[in-house]
Amino acid sequence: MIPVAFDYTQPSTVDEALASLAAGGEDAKIMGGGQSLMPVLRLRMAAPSVVVDCSRIDEMIGICEDDTHVIIGAATTHHAVMNDPLVKKYVPLLAEVTSTVADPAIRHRGTLGGALAHADPAGDQPSAAQALNAQFLIAGPGGRRKVEAKDFFVDYFTTAVGPDEILVSVAFPKQGDGWGYHYEKFSRTAQAWAMVGVAAAVRMEGGKIAEARVALTNMAPTSVRATSTEAALVGAATMADIAAASVNAADGTSPTSDIHADAEYRAHLAQVLTKRAVGKAAGIS
Repeated sequence: MIPVAFDYTQPSTVDEALASLAAGGEDAKIMGGGQSLMPVLRLRMAAPSVVVDCSRIDEMIGICEDDTHVIIGAATTHHAVMNDPLVKKYVPLLAEVTSTVADPAIRHRGTLGGALAHADPAGDQPSAAQALNAQFLIAGPGGRRKVEAKDFFVDYFTTAVGPDEILVSVAFPKQGDGWGYHYEKFSRTAQAWAMVGVAAAVRMEGGKIAEARVALTNMAPTSVRATSTEAALVGAATMADIAAASVNAADGTSPTSDIHADAEYRAHLAQVLTKRAVGKAAGIS
């Protein structure tokens, strides 16, 4: 289908983008790489008055570091994220998760910020953000504010970014020694959306799990942390321990039933994939 007519602007600064967004009113849309927005426009599920293309804003492109974080501009492509040396060194889980997103063509155009702000419950990167305790920098008419990952994802396709705001960058804490990571994703076909996914980050100490973060993909309206499993994993030293803790992985979630899988099957997958992801992250077999 052909989208409805809309105005298009490509600002060069965040302030210009905010001004364009304000001028467009409630019907204005932000575009990063366009890989989520364009299908919505073609299906006429959205009819924006103006599309504000942020793909040429220097502040929103690129990857850098400070003493404690790796900071990634929201308009940085998936391809750049998964291949960046800083990401691979300090937040390897993000590189691993990003490598599972769609296909090379999408990864060369789609952006980290676009995927996170789109907040599809079946998207992979929200779970990485949750497991890594990412921090989001949001700009709006009132200035800039930071939002923790646990507060960023609000509901289906809804985040803490307001209609008059823009996600500028995402900061990921540098992970110290003793941490291990893995992402397990189950999908019907290669390059498809996750039926269920599990992002695991664990810190080992004395051969046992001292701390665990487990985030689930497509088990609720947003990516969620499996908090009961995280607590049960502390002290785990064998696969039997991990399996016992993983039984609780789906607690408190609300998976949907659809043509791909029913809720009961998704809950089962969450248990199985959590056991696999944590075991690989911990180096326990």
